[in-house]
Amino acid sequence: MERYRTYNAWLRKRFGRRVHKVVVDAGFTCPNRDGTVAAGGCAYCNNSSFRPPHAIRTDPIRDQVDRGIRYLRKRVEAGKFIVYFQPFTNTYAETERLERLYSEALDHPDVVGLAIGTRPDCVDAGKIDMIDAFARHTTVTLEFGVESIHDDTLRRVNRGHDYAAFLRAREMCRGRAFMVGAHLVLGFPWETRAQWLAMADEMSRVEVDMLKIHHLHVVRGTALGAEHLARPFRLMTFEEYLDLVCDFVERLDPSIVIERLFGEAPPGLLLGPDWGLDRNRILERIRERMEARGVRQGSKVRVAARVAV
Repeated sequence: MERYRTYNAWLRKRFGRRVHKVVVDAGFTCPNRDGTVAAGGCAYCNNSSFRPPHAIRTDPIRDQVDRGIRYLRKRVEAGKFIVYFQPFTNTYAETERLERLYSEALDHPDVVGLAIGTRPDCVDAGKIDMIDAFARHTTVTLEFGVESIHDDTLRRVNRGHDYAAFLRAREMCRGRAFMVGAHLVLGFPWETRAQWLAMADEMSRVEVDMLKIHHLHVVRGTALGAEHLARPFRLMTFEEYLDLVCDFVERLDPSIVIERLFGEAPPGLLLGPDWGLDRNRILERIRERMEARGVRQGSKVRVAARVAV
């Protein structure tokens, strides 16, 4: 039995088979890059560190979906797919344009849903209504980059919004047919362990459906990367992170689906920490540590558990 509620298990239960994400790039930018709220982007963000080769922003979405599905079928046993609008802010456009792009992504017989990555300050009632309409006919997750619940951190990384922006967005999404996801980063050097664990309590309290947990990894081409090269700051060791993620998961509502437990970056971009392990081995070590410690998701949750979706 799994020690935590995995995304793959949730997908298999929902669709009865393996489902894989196809990443597409719709050519968006962010309000903290184009000068609307800030310039330069988030201090830790280099979109090249997670954009796959088949997601080419100049190509139509339909072509990206077709290419991505062909690519994935060569690598994994996946019969159905969720189209993931990932790079930058994927609700940062007029509602009519977004509706056309989402419809185009779904125009493939093997696509069973959408995942839409965005910022909490880039949704409004009209966009929420439009996304909800899609979710009444297909599976949709609206993923918010929360990153931290601590406003000092959001200011220091040039996020361009405060935590209250996420709380407002979360309230707009209540009672809708789509699921709400959140991304968090654990490990900013000025935050404390208590602050990181408090984020598990808070995500449980606000009742997110999905969660992606990233450890702070510093990459080239970012303000944080330049700072680290000039004046190296301490990053978490693998042993420290193993224990942190165990404690975090124990405090997380057991109904929340955990889609990710750590961050990743191509070796050519990664400045640190370099744990010297591939993705599968990191997951294996996390599970081994959970087993050794008897960890189960929600065993130390500080809010009332919900019914699993």
